[in-house]
Formats: sequence, C-alpha cells, structure tokens
Amino acid sequence: MDRFQAMQVFTRVVDANSFSRAADSLGLPRATVTTIIQNLERLLQVRLLNRSTRRLSLTQDGAAYYERCVAILADVEETEASFREAARRPRGRLRIDVPAAIGRLVLIPQLCEFHERCPELELAIGMSDRPVDMVREAVDCAIRIGSLPDSSLVARRIGTLFGVTCAAPNYLEDYGEPRTIADLSGHHAVHYFSSLTGRGIDWDFVVDGVVTEVKMRSVVSVNDSDAYLACALQGFGLVQAPRFMALPHLESGALREVLPQWQPSPLPISVVYPANRHLSAKVRAFVDWVAELFAACPQLGGRAAVDYCCSYEGPCTGNTLRSVAEQHNLAESVL
Repeated sequence: MDRFQAMQVFTRVVDANSFSRAADSLGLPRATVTTIIQNLERLLQVRLLNRSTRRLSLTQDGAAYYERCVAILADVEETEASFREAARRPRGRLRIDVPAAIGRLVLIPQLCEFHERCPELELAIGMSDRPVDMVREAVDCAIRIGSLPDSSLVARRIGTLFGVTCAAPNYLEDYGEPRTIADLSGHHAVHYFSSLTGRGIDWDFVVDGVVTEVKMRSVVSVNDSDAYLACALQGFGLVQAPRFMALPHLESGALREVLPQWQPSPLPISVVYPANRHLSAKVRAFVDWVAELFAACPQLGGRAAVDYCCSYEGPCTGNTLRSVAEQHNLAESVL
C-alpha cells in the first residue's frame, strides 16, 4: 500500500466531501478511491469517515488524521518546491491564526493587498481569542499578544498594543468619574477572563514608570474582545480596552477615557512560527507583509503610536513592556 498516495486520496475525499468528486479530480476510478480508504482504515485500525447515502463526515480520529496529513503533504510539497525555480514565488496553503479583533479590524481590510502580492497562496485564517497549539493544529504562523513563554516558537516583534481605560457616559453619570487610582475602589469593571484558565485578568497602570496592579470588582465577565467592548458601551462598567478598538467610540463620544495620566502597560505584538520548521517562502512572505502592515498602523506600532505612548511617563520603557498575560502565564488574548 502506498501510504503517501493514501494520504493524498484521503485528504482529497475530505476536501471534496465526495468519493466520486475526489476520484474525478485525481483521475482515478471511484472503486480505487474506495479501496484505498478502506485499506487505510484497516492499516490504522480506526474508522476515519462516517458514510451515508447523502453525506460524509469525519470521525474524531479522522479529523485528527486529516490535520496531520495536511501538514505532512504541505511539508512534502514545500520541500519539493524549494528545489524548483518556481519556488521563488510563494505558493500553496498557508494557515495562520490571529486574535479576532486584529483579524477583523486590521488584517482582513488589507488582505487584498497581500493576495495581489502573493496570488498563488491559499490562506486559511483562524480568528479567535483562544490559545492554539500551533504544532498540533498545523498552524504555520500566528500573531500573538503578550509574553511568549513557549520557547519552541520563533518570534518577530511587529508592534505594540496600547490600552485605554474608559467607560460609557451613562455609567460615569451614575457612578462619577474616577480622578485617582484610589477612586477605582468605588467602581466596578467589565472583566476579561482567560479561555485557558477561566481566571479574570487584573488591571494595571504605569505609575511613575512602575507597573501597578489594581483589582476591580465586576458584575459581568467575558472571554471575547468584541463582547468586552460591547459591555462597556452598554454601561456595565469601566474597561481597559485596546485603544485601536476603542478609538472610534472615543471619537464619537460613546465612550470616554478616564485616568489618562496613568496608562495601562503596553503589550508586545509578535508574529510567531514553530522553531522546528524552516522559514518557508510562504511564511516569510506573510511575516514580512504583516510587519509592514503594523508599522503603517499608528495605533499598533507606527511612529505616531510611539510618539503618543512616550507623551506619558514610563510606558515605552523596557521594564514596562510586560503584559498582563505574563502575570498569569497567559498569552492568548488581545487584552
């Protein structure tokens, strides 16, 4: 049995969701495709596909095997392409993972530019605030915010996430506007909790160049960045939100900044990829492009962001560029 061919046939069946369509695309008889899948299941001693007269679906083992096959076949294709002249142009499938808000507000609006630069790349973009295991889930590269405790990842710093403390005007009318950090004891906040541990992430402020943690009372907690901002807009409490997300609402007056003299500590933004994989042409193309994208974005790493940050005491200094994620050994959220 040709195991490499079996992997190709299996992934094609899954992608096409049909034995017949997979057979046609591979130029094989349908009976041959069916036999190859049956022999593969016999070899692995697991059922990979649930079959009915109307549809196919992956079993749990089948889903895990599919992910591994995709990664293996991509590596083989990449290795072969590296020895061909055509490999100078990035091609193939590139799977990336980004925080939801950055994907929606920063990446997707500029994606046509990347497609024009690399038209032969097929992008698979995961957007969520949950942590991903890049090796197990066959992710080629990811954008991460906060500290990077995983030493198996190679990282390139591409920007800085600046935060803002704010609330809806109706909340401030009801509870008053805090003038000092001590005043926060009379307020409550919307909390953001980790998808990994379930724990809420405490607030912090840079005071005289030193990061000061603050524990806030809460009436609602969420683990999604859009929901976090939506709760603030509804007047549920104070939030420490990414400035690039809050900016339209600050400009419209739907949110008002408080305690502007004490800023949340900035968080480093990095693009990462597994250390055990060489930097392929397709990964290099994306890394270079996304670095350019963030450099041109004033709120996430451009010159204007640095100028803005340094107008306050301390936030741009090396000892304050640590993240809330680091405090809790987390690195998965945009907050």
